[in-house]
Amino acid sequence: MDPLILVTNDDGIHSEGIRYLFKAMQKLGKAVIVAPDREKSAVSHSLTLHRPLRPERLSKDTYALNGTPTDCVTIAVSKVLRRKPDLVISGINRGGNLGDDITYSGTVSAAIEGTILGIPSVAVSTVAEKDFRFTAAAKFARTVSERILKEGLPADTLLNINVPNLTLKDIRGAKFTRQGKRIYDNAVQEMYDPRGTKHYWIGGGIPLWKEGTDTDFYAVKKGFVSITPIHLDLTNYDALEELKKNWNGTLK
Repeated sequence: MDPLILVTNDDGIHSEGIRYLFKAMQKLGKAVIVAPDREKSAVSHSLTLHRPLRPERLSKDTYALNGTPTDCVTIAVSKVLRRKPDLVISGINRGGNLGDDITYSGTVSAAIEGTILGIPSVAVSTVAEKDFRFTAAAKFARTVSERILKEGLPADTLLNINVPNLTLKDIRGAKFTRQGKRIYDNAVQEMYDPRGTKHYWIGGGIPLWKEGTDTDFYAVKKGFVSITPIHLDLTNYDALEELKKNWNGTLK
């Protein structure tokens, strides 16, 4: 039986990136798209609980859903697909999901939801702000997905892949990396509307990175594809032991 692959994103069903990814996955098995009917960037792992969700079949193996990326994975796995998929892959995102940005990313959150459901999952992004090149990202997504379909992934772990916005021949290779740390300077803009009323706009700040040669940001900056394993268990085990040692018996 051919592998069943669920393709989704947070840029919406009409994004160019998801078409590149869909074509790449069709070479590995039966690919089905279930994606938001409009852009849902930066919605993180939000789940829709207070209104109905309606999947709309646009064409063979392509469905739009009036929900978030997490909704798409949940509805696809439980209702749209005839069986549990062998892989969930999210992307190709227009823009990187590096460092702390993964906590906001709908792209990564779709892969998190797949992992929660016990399905090997991957998020794929092209690191650019405009003039996106999806060919290289689609190629690496196919290569990694093929390996995952054969060998699986460690338990409770997804892969977050970030690809430089370069041609295939200019990419220097791939590196396994850790999540970097990004700080935004002046990320909240204070503005005034035509009536003179003050309002705020989040975004547009200058990103400042904490350097580290083993981080996702550094790898992409140097022309490498970054592959970061993300674990669902957010427990800080070192802090847990320290708190047990120093705080036990003092909290009442």
